[in-house]
Amino acid sequence: MSVPVSEPAMRQGAPRWPGVIEAYRSHLPVSAQTPVVTLLEGNTPLIPAPALSRKVHPRARVFLKYEGMNPTGSFKDRGMTLAISKAAEAKSVAVLCASTGNTSASASAYAARAGMRCIVLIPSGNIALGKLSQALIHQAAVVPVNGNFDECLNLVKEIAQKFPITVVNSINPYRIEGQKTCAFEICDVLGDAPDLHVTPVGNAGNITAQWKGYREYQAAKRVSRVPVMLGFQAKGAAPIVLGKIVAKPKTIATAIRIGNPASWKGALAAVKESDGAISAVTDKEILQAYMLLAKEEGVFVEPASAASVAGLLKLSAERYFDRQPWKSRDAITIVCILTGHGLKDPERALASVRVPKPVAPTMPALIKRLKLC
Repeated sequence: MSVPVSEPAMRQGAPRWPGVIEAYRSHLPVSAQTPVVTLLEGNTPLIPAPALSRKVHPRARVFLKYEGMNPTGSFKDRGMTLAISKAAEAKSVAVLCASTGNTSASASAYAARAGMRCIVLIPSGNIALGKLSQALIHQAAVVPVNGNFDECLNLVKEIAQKFPITVVNSINPYRIEGQKTCAFEICDVLGDAPDLHVTPVGNAGNITAQWKGYREYQAAKRVSRVPVMLGFQAKGAAPIVLGKIVAKPKTIATAIRIGNPASWKGALAAVKESDGAISAVTDKEILQAYMLLAKEEGVFVEPASAASVAGLLKLSAERYFDRQPWKSRDAITIVCILTGHGLKDPERALASVRVPKPVAPTMPALIKRLKLC
């Protein structure tokens, strides 16, 4: 006897998450004519981090906004759902981006969903295989370029001036609009904005968008305050910290290996208006935070994500929380943005641990390996 196939039963009273456009439609530049292209992105977990909280400060309450739980494994999906939806509304047949990995993965997935062609320029040899595999499996036209991300983005801009193709990098304003929903979600879960918002900074679209989200929620009286915005770049790719373009950025954190951020001005505005700062952390500090998250919090991220945690630990070591205004607070609520999943860069994970060698299929060999006696 055959059983008819139907949608999974939904728990009584539990609404289906609709994706960020429908969840926050009133805050986004969409209309009834906008075809919503979604993979049900957003609604990512805000995870309490007790081990990290103890390391930071006795009064710290640290939360991890794990954006790696988005459909393609990074925060990029928030902006891409809107960018692709608006491209579809404009009747675009193709989209284009430069990418160090996550943008290409997201753009190719959402373009596939929309039935559009996707063209991706990547820095040759400087993209993690996990991300490259995503763009390829979604059938994007991937072109490796013998240059860095900034050179790829310049080519993208030139192509867009000559051909009717929609650019979906963060220079596309709809990307910023979609990415601001991360701040909305944080506030909805906490009941207010956090005291501190800590995020990695590469192309700087994220910190720009998240600050925009907090300000909009404050204007709508959904929160009573806005957080101090703290951004962290990798030391070898820190143009905002240095105040000048870095021609050849270097860092193991490929997602933030960018020497000329597209949203540079937006990032500076975010930290100025919030009394925050953008600082740098070393690759060593990033890897230590990367391992700490996996070992002590059970959260596996790509290295760039760990820049926020590395920065927070650096602030703690500098006794940042013993200064005013934090010195007088009974509790300090901190949110660290984790931008991408660890499976984006499995090679880095394997290079950071000792890969076990096989043992003979015997109990004595197993007992010896596990040191059970």
